[in-house]
Amino acid sequence: MSVDIGSRLRHLRSLHNLSQRELAKRTGVTNSTISLIESNSSNPSVGALKRILDGIPIGLAEFFAFEPEKPRKAFYAAEELVEIGKGPISYRQIGDHLFGRSLQILKECYQPGSDTGKVPLVHEGEEGGIVLSGRLEVTVDEDRRILGPGDAYYFESRRPHRFRCVGPVPCEVISACTPPSF
Repeated sequence: MSVDIGSRLRHLRSLHNLSQRELAKRTGVTNSTISLIESNSSNPSVGALKRILDGIPIGLAEFFAFEPEKPRKAFYAAEELVEIGKGPISYRQIGDHLFGRSLQILKECYQPGSDTGKVPLVHEGEEGGIVLSGRLEVTVDEDRRILGPGDAYYFESRRPHRFRCVGPVPCEVISACTPPSF
């Protein structure tokens, strides 16, 4: 059984009305470490997780036994989209957590020249998106296309893929993937 520690921590921190910075101050752990854990970019040691949970406060057993309520909210204002990206690529997610959800929807913004990295992304599921503005180079396997406003993509995410903004203006995309991968 796999536990999504990052989403679980983000959800509990939000329930207690704590920012990442506030939790970091309480625990002596940097807020960048908390951010990496919440985005599932880093797995904390048991000791580090305990130190972080002490700042909420919640014990390890309670943390792993906690079952959040399924989301009931249906509508989100623009300012309620949660930023889960970093650097020159913005990923604004609909909903503050993905517990009980099988679909992730993002509003993506790539700054000119930004890309998802030289190493192609590979994960389970499917994903698709529609370019709203700018130009996005999408590579899936060995197939590479430059998409403009109104153009779209849809593929199995286990196929190696990469995204890159081409041109002098930012590229905005609305995308969805299932299961959630961020």
